[in-house]
Amino acid sequence: MKNRGAFRKKLGCWYNAHARELPWRQEATLYRTVVSEFMCQQTRIDTAIPYFHRWMEVFGDFKTLADAPEEKVLKLWEGLGYYRRARNLQSLAGMLVKLDKVPTSATRWEKFPGVGRYTAAAITSISFGTASACVDGNVVRLLARIYHVEKKFKNISEAVGYFREKAEQLLDDQNPGRHNQAMMELGATVCLKARPQCSQCPVVSFCRAHSAGKQETLPRFQSRKISTTSIDRIWMVNDKSLLLRRIPSNGPRLANIFELPPAENLSLNGCEKTLIKQAKRSIGNQRITERIYSINSGKNLPRKIAQNSDFRWISFDALDAITLSGPHRRWIGEILKKDV
Repeated sequence: MKNRGAFRKKLGCWYNAHARELPWRQEATLYRTVVSEFMCQQTRIDTAIPYFHRWMEVFGDFKTLADAPEEKVLKLWEGLGYYRRARNLQSLAGMLVKLDKVPTSATRWEKFPGVGRYTAAAITSISFGTASACVDGNVVRLLARIYHVEKKFKNISEAVGYFREKAEQLLDDQNPGRHNQAMMELGATVCLKARPQCSQCPVVSFCRAHSAGKQETLPRFQSRKISTTSIDRIWMVNDKSLLLRRIPSNGPRLANIFELPPAENLSLNGCEKTLIKQAKRSIGNQRITERIYSINSGKNLPRKIAQNSDFRWISFDALDAITLSGPHRRWIGEILKKDV
């Protein structure tokens, strides 16, 4: 691109005037930046903000977080999903408090748990002024349009790799933190996936796709194969308690998180089943239908269940104290409200 200096200046001035007043920007510290970056991985900013405020009230610094029980950490994360982020964040805190000096290079930060190339660039450019460009989905969309790249990518990872060099070339080395945030902000609020607000874009004069009238068609991705599956779960009540399954600590996902038990984990032969709720959700390219059945357990099944260490009878009064996966918390609340 010619006139990179003019591009950086216009982008920076726009950001200074129009950046959203996010809590981690209003009072920027290394800790607050790290927490915000972890929370906003795979989560919308509007969703993350209230979690961020609650988190700061309880875990105000790296030391407090490092010393906290994991159960308390996961409970405060409940509803954000992808709980490995919370575990990685706590592990990172434990590692940092043991260091004599906090590293400032992006490559060194990539060695911390849960920190990839994008997160390392964001943290170090914002906190230390390290000249490392951030490339996420918003930046990919912005660069694909600016450079009018019509290549069809297999996935977002391939696109990120393709545009990384261009992002580094555009980076404002004098103010990399502001530049990175401005690029992401522009992609998130103006250079939208559908109906981009080109009339509000400060760098529209540099956009080749806009000049060609093709901004809404870029970037291009190959269609993903969608897989479908279904899960049957059970709703069983015994003595004012609800049967839940605690996912084992070595589980690949949601370790130590509670959920309604899958029917396949129980022998329900002869039990009367009534469908009380059906819900659909998506994880990546997987579409999942979940069916919840109320079980008339009789007298013997609860005793058999008690012998399985993964199952717990949780009193309704204690449900708020445990960590449930977000969808299951919602479904349980809906079923209880309906019963009432």
